[in-house]
Amino acid sequence: MMDEKKPARDWPEKLLTWFDGHKRDLPWREDKPRNPYHVWISEIMLQQTRTEAVKPYFNSWMERFPTIHDLAEAEEAEVLHQWQGLGYYSRARNIHKAAREMEETYGSRLPDDKAAILALPGIGNYTAGAILSMAYGKKEGAIDGNVLRVYARLYQVEEDILKSRGRKEIESLVEATLPDRAGDFNEALMDLGADVCIPKNPRCSLCPLAGECVAFRNGKEKELPRRSAKKPPKEEAAACGLCIREGRVLLHKRPSKGMLASMWEFPMALAEKEEDAKKGLEQLLSGTTEDCLWTYKHVFTHRIWHMKAYPVKEVAVPEGEYRWFSPEEYREIPLAGPHARLAAFVEKMVD
Repeated sequence: MMDEKKPARDWPEKLLTWFDGHKRDLPWREDKPRNPYHVWISEIMLQQTRTEAVKPYFNSWMERFPTIHDLAEAEEAEVLHQWQGLGYYSRARNIHKAAREMEETYGSRLPDDKAAILALPGIGNYTAGAILSMAYGKKEGAIDGNVLRVYARLYQVEEDILKSRGRKEIESLVEATLPDRAGDFNEALMDLGADVCIPKNPRCSLCPLAGECVAFRNGKEKELPRRSAKKPPKEEAAACGLCIREGRVLLHKRPSKGMLASMWEFPMALAEKEEDAKKGLEQLLSGTTEDCLWTYKHVFTHRIWHMKAYPVKEVAVPEGEYRWFSPEEYREIPLAGPHARLAAFVEKMVD
């Protein structure tokens, strides 16, 4: 007789059977055996980004950097430019640093030892588990948000999954249920969480584990998992200057550390209020702003920019890293996040 408080022991096999017939067709899964480099890059790209959005970035990346050696040989600006649009640019920098370490230490290959992988820049427990299980066939878990959600419902975990106690409970459950086909199992959990056991309205009628799920059995599938409320993001007004001379636009290189480090942007001033941001831009460029030509709301993890772009008259170029670029030139440099969208708009003006 099945224990009403937990799933049947054979649920991992049921999930793998479902996965064998329903796995998603993804470009980083095409290699047989799996390419560790492809697993690594795809998993970093998939952090905070939808799978469908990642596909073209992954394909473009592999065309430009087909091997770890090619990546290690590239300049940082080229790597950042290739990453442009994915956000979280520190991840691209860490990928580049890790590639150079692998070039020097491991002959341009990803090590198959957990401690060695974890020592590389930008690789944590989840990514290490994904590489080791999917590419090297090792019995390692890979716990991401999808896995936390599936296990919280499957075992009706009432603890907050974002806090230590709840996460440790799920880590213990993953360790206890991990089958020999760990790589396929980890991907099956990800696919189930992405397509069926989704956050707000889980598609329980499609789930191969509905009969095993304790939360579903008790009508709690929409209540779980429990997550502590996030602090609302800080909202800022961002005034951007459109300075155009003889078909060239003025851009600024951000500092080498901090948010969007070393990326290029249009001259910009931030403030709590729109008028203060606009005044700050005029002071920065010692010029006069005209009517706004472009607006955009860009959402980061912890802040929101309400962006407006203004043509600026009688510009005095500030001290620091400011340069004039033609459209042909700024297409080849890493533009900071939403400034790439503004560049596309400005390009039409320049033409």
